Amino acid sequence: MALRSKFFALFLIHICLLLSLSLAADPFVSYNFEVSYITASPLGVPQQVIAINGKFPGPTINVTTNNNVAINVKNKLDENLLMHWSGIQQRRSSWQDGVPGTNCPIPPKWNWTYQFQVKDQIGSFFYFPTLHMQRASGGFGSFVINNRAIIPIPFDTPYGDIVILVGDWYKRNHTALRKALDAGKDLGMPDGVLINGKGPYQYNTTLVPDGIDHETIEVQPGKTYRIRVHNVGTSTSLNFRIQNHNLLLAESEGSYTVQQNYTSLDIHVGQSYSFLVTTDQNASSDYYIVASARFVNESQWKRVTGVAVLHYTNSKGKAKGPLPEAPNDEFDKTFSMNQARSIRWNVSASGARPNPQGSFRYGSINVTDVYVLRNKPLVTINGKRRATLSGISFVNPTTPIRLADQFKVKGAYKLDFPETPLTGPPKMETSVINGTYRGFMEVILQNNDTKMHSYHLSGYAVFVVGMDYGEWTENSRGTYNKWDGIARSTVQVYPGAWTAILVSLDNVGVWNLRAENLDSWYLGQETYVRIVNPEETNKTELPIPDNALFCGALSKLQKPEDISFAVSITGTRSKLFFMLLMAVSAFISVFG
Repeated sequence: MALRSKFFALFLIHICLLLSLSLAADPFVSYNFEVSYITASPLGVPQQVIAINGKFPGPTINVTTNNNVAINVKNKLDENLLMHWSGIQQRRSSWQDGVPGTNCPIPPKWNWTYQFQVKDQIGSFFYFPTLHMQRASGGFGSFVINNRAIIPIPFDTPYGDIVILVGDWYKRNHTALRKALDAGKDLGMPDGVLINGKGPYQYNTTLVPDGIDHETIEVQPGKTYRIRVHNVGTSTSLNFRIQNHNLLLAESEGSYTVQQNYTSLDIHVGQSYSFLVTTDQNASSDYYIVASARFVNESQWKRVTGVAVLHYTNSKGKAKGPLPEAPNDEFDKTFSMNQARSIRWNVSASGARPNPQGSFRYGSINVTDVYVLRNKPLVTINGKRRATLSGISFVNPTTPIRLADQFKVKGAYKLDFPETPLTGPPKMETSVINGTYRGFMEVILQNNDTKMHSYHLSGYAVFVVGMDYGEWTENSRGTYNKWDGIARSTVQVYPGAWTAILVSLDNVGVWNLRAENLDSWYLGQETYVRIVNPEETNKTELPIPDNALFCGALSKLQKPEDISFAVSITGTRSKLFFMLLMAVSAFISVFG
């Protein structure tokens, strides 16, 4: 009996130690997402949209640096689903990135839990579904990473935090848009622009019909708010502005910026910004919030304008009169580019860690890999209309690249993406960039199309060091910003121009490099960057998750879904408690 008591006491001590270690670790934050179709009428016409937990747009994910995040996703669509956390770097774990090159899809009626840590990140991001152009029907929402309390932000704490999701919108759903592209057609002009899932305020009875619900953002007078703006649209760059209010730029996709005032700012597809806006105007009326189409024939695209209302609590009337004007630069193609160049990294601000952001001297690091990626107008390959990068139109593998490596599946992809554009005819391939672990890669994005494009690299923040019109040459490096170029995950490339980025390849995994314009992405304008540590170690990449899904050549490994396990065991801490529970049960069964 004494022996049993001593053993039990020792056992309890071990349990307490394990519990204390669990509670001392970085906190866990969990979410449940039910992804389904609902009927909504954002532009006055009932249509099918993709909702999260019955809401369009979806809820904001609100976490703090280094939190462990578990997001349990239930797919109630009638097609496969993957959720991507755009700009979240997924350190050491491309398993959780939610793109078809790294993950098998979640089948209809299935449940799957994403588990990752927002390691050493802060800032404004968003999430969305990556398959089948589903983002054109919704499924998106904001993803906010707050500073830890011990890390100061480089501005006074705002009175409030406001999320604004803007994006072009079609009355046709993603299935119809996909069919149009498959038939070789263009998507055509969007039917409007949504702000937080709602259509425009009726500022003009000719352009805006009756019966459209608009977004109203209520604010207190004399306060400063942090407004996070994300372009979650299909393919249209938007100019964002708030009538009579300055936009003090403070952060972009996880990097604090040199604080500068703008009356308006171009936000390209997939990009995110934080502005500090002070409500210092008189309250004689409400004010317009506007997101209007850019780099198009604006006289023909007037309907492609989102309008919301900024409402002071003491406002005396409705917003009225003409909208605040967009930049009048039809014949000045350098205005927007110069504005983009003016966005600089705040090298003295602390980021996610105590050291200043600018302590990483990217301008003095030797480049190990150089890739020139050229975008051209759509081409025809094997009778199909396709988009290309450097003459290659990417074909998604049936077995995801990372899984193929893990299980040594041969022939799933080719590690032969060219450093310079192909000179022969374009081709359709599953061609991947062979990145050098701990290398430093220079990528030149050359846009030889007539349309604006933006590009995203998963797993990293890239340094935007240069952009200009014309063809990039090696002499262009003389114009690079080697000190305070902004670090972000999504960059724009102007028509007939180039953008140069630098990236430190320290994150092992397989990472998607893609056009953010959904039509170009769907038609093959993407590739992946594969980063492998030649030394076998579990310190640079996390193991394959226990709940990994299997498809393609590995389909036979897929077991039937265990819904109870997927729902209840969501993260390391939950698993720890689960193991403790099993240990207690075993103790009771042995010692009575």
